[in-house]
Amino acid sequence: MAAHADSTTHAGTTAHVVVGADGSPASTAAVAWAAEDAARRGCALRIVHVCEPWTLDIPLDTPPGFRDSVGEHCREVADVAQDVARGVAPGIEVDAVLESGRVAEVLRREAEDAEQVVVGSRGLGGFTGLVLGSVSLAVAGHVAAPVVVARNVPEEVRGRIVVGFDGSEHSAAALAYAFAEAGRRGARLHAVHSWHMPVLGPGATAYTPLVEDLFAAERQVAEETLLPWQEKYPQVEVERTVVCGHPVLTLCDASEGADLVVVGSRGLGTLGSAVLGSVSHGVLHHAHCPVAVVRARGGSAVEG
Repeated sequence: MAAHADSTTHAGTTAHVVVGADGSPASTAAVAWAAEDAARRGCALRIVHVCEPWTLDIPLDTPPGFRDSVGEHCREVADVAQDVARGVAPGIEVDAVLESGRVAEVLRREAEDAEQVVVGSRGLGGFTGLVLGSVSLAVAGHVAAPVVVARNVPEEVRGRIVVGFDGSEHSAAALAYAFAEAGRRGARLHAVHSWHMPVLGPGATAYTPLVEDLFAAERQVAEETLLPWQEKYPQVEVERTVVCGHPVLTLCDASEGADLVVVGSRGLGTLGSAVLGSVSHGVLHHAHCPVAVVRARGGSAVEG
């Protein structure tokens, strides 16, 4: 289907944020979030509405005007999304396109040269009661660009970003994104380092010195991991939490007062079970604010 655009901005020639739009309330929230994000980044916004294949393969013996009405509906969805974006961020360049194919496949292709991809939690085709739709899960972690699932968007800015890190070299991608985003927003950064207590045998009270050493070691790991980022972003106020507990529960609890939670993606392959680890998958489903899933450059593992 031909593109319907009102600017000269095109993917591959101008820095841009991509957002999927299907006319659902979830995608409308995603468009608004993406417009604000593009404004903060000083780049263009590319709105992508995908017309599923059945809308193009309509039999010739269908009632007159049916094909035209389908096309008109697709254009209307794109136009409404543009209006939403301009209402939120009047100064940005907006490019709205209509494409045919499978939604997840199109968004993955659009992500190839995007600064970021934004999707809603569940579109028009989702099942009632599901937190995340198939498109969200099929895009997050599957592309090189960061993917934001704009779910539970706060009505007011809270000025706080949460990031999960584990002290490994792969945490660098999530931390880099989170610190840059905090600096861009002028927000505080809550860095959460969770760890698990090893299984101790009977008479665990005898292990008290060992437990104290473990706590001290984890605090040192967190401090050493964050130090270079704090030196690079001295303007970002950092709150550090080192806790023995499940990272999903810890991050989701912290998300209650946040604008965004940042987690990593394993980036191991094309299957959802391999790409999204248990932490990123759990946070996507249970966080109280939008979630950014970040992959390391080159597809390295980044597990929040």
